[in-house]
Amino acid sequence: MDYRKEYERWLASDIVDAATKEELRAIAGNEKEIEGRFSKPLDFGTAGLRGIMCAGLFGMNVYTVRYATQGLADLINSSSEEGKSGVTISYDSRNNSDLFAREAAGVLAANGIHVYFFESLRPTPELSFALRETNSIAGINVTASHNPKEYNGYKVYWADGAQLPPEHAAQVADSMIRSDIFEDVKTMDFAKASEAGFITILGGEMDEKYLARVLEQSASAASVKEAADFKLIYTPLHGTGYQLVPEVLKRLGAENIITVPEQMIIDGNFPTVASPNPDNIGTFELAIELAKAHDANLIIGTDPDGDRCGAVVRNGDEFIMLTGNQLGVLLLDYLIQAKKEAGTLAANSAAVKSVVSTPMANAICAANGVAVIDVLTGFKYIGEKIKEWEANGEHTFLFGFEESNGYLSGTYARDKDAIVASMLLCEMACYYACKGMTLYEVLQEMYKKYGYFKEEVLSILFEGFDASDKMAAVMKKLRDEPPAEIGFPIEKIRDYSTGLITDAATGETSPTGLPSANMLFYELAGGSKAIVRPSGTEPKVKLYLMAQGGDEEGCDIALDAIKTALLALVKA
Repeated sequence: MDYRKEYERWLASDIVDAATKEELRAIAGNEKEIEGRFSKPLDFGTAGLRGIMCAGLFGMNVYTVRYATQGLADLINSSSEEGKSGVTISYDSRNNSDLFAREAAGVLAANGIHVYFFESLRPTPELSFALRETNSIAGINVTASHNPKEYNGYKVYWADGAQLPPEHAAQVADSMIRSDIFEDVKTMDFAKASEAGFITILGGEMDEKYLARVLEQSASAASVKEAADFKLIYTPLHGTGYQLVPEVLKRLGAENIITVPEQMIIDGNFPTVASPNPDNIGTFELAIELAKAHDANLIIGTDPDGDRCGAVVRNGDEFIMLTGNQLGVLLLDYLIQAKKEAGTLAANSAAVKSVVSTPMANAICAANGVAVIDVLTGFKYIGEKIKEWEANGEHTFLFGFEESNGYLSGTYARDKDAIVASMLLCEMACYYACKGMTLYEVLQEMYKKYGYFKEEVLSILFEGFDASDKMAAVMKKLRDEPPAEIGFPIEKIRDYSTGLITDAATGETSPTGLPSANMLFYELAGGSKAIVRPSGTEPKVKLYLMAQGGDEEGCDIALDAIKTALLALVKA
């Protein structure tokens, strides 16, 4: 693509608004910036779009949102999904999210597609729930999840409530490639679309339906009332959880919920945090101060679109950030034990986790007679298992999680849900408080029972418009020159792009049994593991380190050895 020609085309277009042209004129003397914005468009994949908000093909703006929505409209109008129609749209608290959502609605309306539009910001999992309630063929949520304030994104869901399947994402991307961002995009003003009957507004009635299904996932609500003095701090990090999380905790029976006042304010600039990421201890500084002041034992935080949940727990005078994996195994083990006590654990119960999540979950399930299934990274794959088991009855879905702080209990949604996770975290903390234990103490007992596991996730960031090329070069080198060890001798290499597991000693191969993905998984001597995977939404390669040992010290030593070796390989 001739980036300079495309830049000039935007400046000359009658469709581009004056403010956008002014922004583009401001970079007229910056050739590198122009090249970065116009050498190629944002990639559309199963996670939709995500990028920095700026004018240009490679930015999140009104025109790229319309462009992607036209591609989605083309897919919908060519689809044969029986009995499904319309698109449900929601958005989060980010700057321009409401604008982008309205622009998407206008494009759909111009293409003759009905829109169910939330009256105000809502969590991603409620969208996953609502689009099935409205019998929609698809859903859109305008959000960049936990990314910094400069970002926005565009998540697309299909009729089953899960994120867009790869084959449909490819059709949208292909439609975009074959069309022009200006000339081939149909648009309609939001107000005119409403007057023409193309838009139905969703509000409190849908919230009530959603909250009712969330509350059904409670495993021991009586514990919450029994632990009446238990204090909990909650922060929505300026995002969509600000109403529904406190409400669901109140309905559960929790009486001492203290919210962080500064972070209950909806603000897309996220002024109180460097980044609204609930797996970063720095995000919880205000919450920890509040917890100390009120002598609280648990802090819960949700990201701006309400799909990821983080927690900080008390251990004496310390406040300790739990990892996504630690929260996952705590919730998994709690649900198993609480349901066993209540006699509600189905005989064919099964948990689902991503392959990059802790193998401690496998040990927990094995010890408790619960099946566990590993799937590729992306909650859509957990959603696929829910759909499959509902159809064939092979298993009853118990719990699904990803190490990146995504959790789901129940089948009402097909994506991770920080609202239900917050409810279960509160309930779990009360359940163990009634037994005289903190969540930190429970985790230590679990290590003694199931074995010691430690994990760490590292991200190698790549900058520039050619970041994807740099990431591809890293993966190519690892495939062309496979290492013999990563801290420990490599026993097997799973290359999910070829779908093969290779035995390092014999060279024999066997299938991974999972769909194709750009990921390398190294099984190491002693049970530890190392994984290299380029992110699908950000310009970075993620490194997953999984150590297993007889005790905590052994895990720490193994983790350090794997980290040193893997970083050397990737940065070489």
